[in-house]
Amino acid sequence: MKFKINKFLIDDIENKDHPSDFEIGEDYAVLILRLPYIDKENVQTVSYAFLIKEDRIYEYNRKTKDFDLLGTFGYLYEFLDVRVDKILAKISKLHIAIAKMEDNLYENNLPVDFTKNWLKYKKELVLIERLMGHSLIAFERFMKYYKNRFDELAFKDLAEHMERAFRFSKNAIEKLDYLNEFFKAKQDEKMNNIMFILTILSAVFLPLTLITGFFGMNTGGLPFTNDPQGTMKAIGISALFEVPFVFFIWKLMKN
Repeated sequence: MKFKINKFLIDDIENKDHPSDFEIGEDYAVLILRLPYIDKENVQTVSYAFLIKEDRIYEYNRKTKDFDLLGTFGYLYEFLDVRVDKILAKISKLHIAIAKMEDNLYENNLPVDFTKNWLKYKKELVLIERLMGHSLIAFERFMKYYKNRFDELAFKDLAEHMERAFRFSKNAIEKLDYLNEFFKAKQDEKMNNIMFILTILSAVFLPLTLITGFFGMNTGGLPFTNDPQGTMKAIGISALFEVPFVFFIWKLMKN
């Protein structure tokens, strides 16, 4: 490297998985921002490392393993502003997708891909929330240290956008958790209805099964064996036994 930097900071800079941080050296400072990166609607992570020296911003190039001049603080603002706007746009799309999921649930339409989409949205939003939360802390420390050295209004606006991304992603996660509980309640209700119907069918066919089993025994002395009207009489007995069960079930459903 063309700059003399603390060796521990060099390790942090070269580590692409290092969390967002702001460190001050002897005559320089290092700002590391690990941000969400939107790649074809998918959320990934990318770590940006900036060296600030004499009001000049240098970006760390991972290919050359050295710093390239980015420009003044204004260039840093433009660099981050574009990326934060993409993050906000992604969160907005996720909010729209979650709203559609919510409408389907309120209309009692349980999509078969609900769990799959829920896991995808939750994973992306949790990643965005975690990264933006850490980045915001580091960025606020950077702003406090270099106060009055840049366009304060512009950088405050950028910090507000980062905070908004953090807040909106957190709100979306809370909405997803609520929808998941609502979806589980709907599934439980549906399962309870199915079990209730199966219970009713079992109750209806219980006396019929009992009578059928009785007359199906291979033993002597069964009633109606030699009676020409035996079948009709057995059916009548079955119907007679069925009436109390049907009446009981009707009263149960009415209550």
